[in-house]
Amino acid sequence: MLPQLTSARPYLTDGGVETSLIFNRGVELPAFAAFVLLREPDGRDMLREYYREYLNIAASCGAGFILESVTWRASRDWGELLGYSSSQLATANQQAIDLLSELRQEYASTVDSMLISGCIGPRDDGYRPAKRMTVDEAHEYHAEQTGTLAHAEVDMYCALTLTYVDEAIGIARAAEDAGIPVAISFTVETDGRLPSGQALGSAISEVDAETEEYPAYYMINCAHPVHFADVLGEDDPGVARIRGLRANASTRSHAELDEAEDLDAGDPQDLASRYADLCARRPALNVLGGCCGTDARHVAAIARSVGLVSRTGNVS
Repeated sequence: MLPQLTSARPYLTDGGVETSLIFNRGVELPAFAAFVLLREPDGRDMLREYYREYLNIAASCGAGFILESVTWRASRDWGELLGYSSSQLATANQQAIDLLSELRQEYASTVDSMLISGCIGPRDDGYRPAKRMTVDEAHEYHAEQTGTLAHAEVDMYCALTLTYVDEAIGIARAAEDAGIPVAISFTVETDGRLPSGQALGSAISEVDAETEEYPAYYMINCAHPVHFADVLGEDDPGVARIRGLRANASTRSHAELDEAEDLDAGDPQDLASRYADLCARRPALNVLGGCCGTDARHVAAIARSVGLVSRTGNVS
């Protein structure tokens, strides 16, 4: 069983890797795909530097850490769009996990619990998919990437920014085929509902019903707490399965974020205080990181807000 399920201990993860690279480091990421950086030594070094910021936070406060791979866009359709052959795409997925394995070894003496998570993204747009798949189509499509990541020996999968139930069910079934735990993370609109219009708790319960509760747990990502705080207050068995948050820094809607030319990094302290309130309300929430607009400042503030302090003072 995954260690984050057997302990209330916080497990940190990173922030918004794509927005951080684009806006904070001036990197061009075609199709919002961070995995393209794996092609060159300089790109791999940049990713190592990025992850080390977060690993240093975890090391300073004794938190566990989930190393999430930069493979959110590294599935068949996106790979073809970016000019990757199937073999080149498989290599990129393997390289992403190899890089995390190196980092886990590097930090083995300072972060005592680390998991490598193979990140899976939606086949279509992360906010407004132009075409929805059936469960069988989603199963077939995502099985290619889950199989590659399984061969790379990930500890778990995390499917981020899912917008409708059928794709989530297909991913869960592909994960079960590989025999590897999966966390399913839905995004929500400003009303706390999935972009499909379905209530979050209902969506989770439907996935569980169709997969015999195969997902290890559920998460919310790519939305600000003001959009989903009320949902987490609901007495709903689906909502009770949520253990992780990767919120946006900005309170903007998905439509506003799509049109924005600037980075709205929000207020790290305000975001962190909202995390603290949600964790007090839902003690099972123990997988904590960020999404669009967040960086190491936000994750460090979140760590402090939930009571993590460094061995030499405050988490920096």
